[in-house]
Amino acid sequence: MSQHQPSAVVDADALTVSRTVRLAAPRARVWAALTEADLLARWFGDEASLPDLRPGGAGSLTWHDHGTFDLRVEACDPQERFAFTWAARPGAPLAADSSTTVRFTLEDDGDGTLLTVVETGFDALAGDALAALEDHRGGWTAELDELAALVEAGTWHGARLADAVAGDA
Repeated sequence: MSQHQPSAVVDADALTVSRTVRLAAPRARVWAALTEADLLARWFGDEASLPDLRPGGAGSLTWHDHGTFDLRVEACDPQERFAFTWAARPGAPLAADSSTTVRFTLEDDGDGTLLTVVETGFDALAGDALAALEDHRGGWTAELDELAALVEAGTWHGARLADAVAGDA
């Protein structure tokens, strides 16, 4: 089993960014925070749109000070795996030379959840891949810390989330 990492890690040879975190929250709660747009926007960006979680479904993530990044769902296996390809720059097309793919994998870890995030595709990006890797390393370190704070607080709002995590203690 993977170990908790205090910050994201760059693999300069494979051109990937990854991080594994242990979250003191049940898998259903973590899954909801990854896939419910209103919750996703509370830890990852300022606004999120995920109207279709099926592979091929379109969505977006917006940071008010950076712009809107289009995304396409690549995989959605409830409470196990979620992946999307997203634009490397606001307004950029979802093409090999202008996007990366993010994969979230969830595993039970006692009374918590082990979440692993791996972002790939930096090798095909136009421009400085190493600078992009470093930028995303810092981003995943900060954003996953925000996710941990959200899911570990246990404070949830919204009927859809309440339904999604029914039985949560």
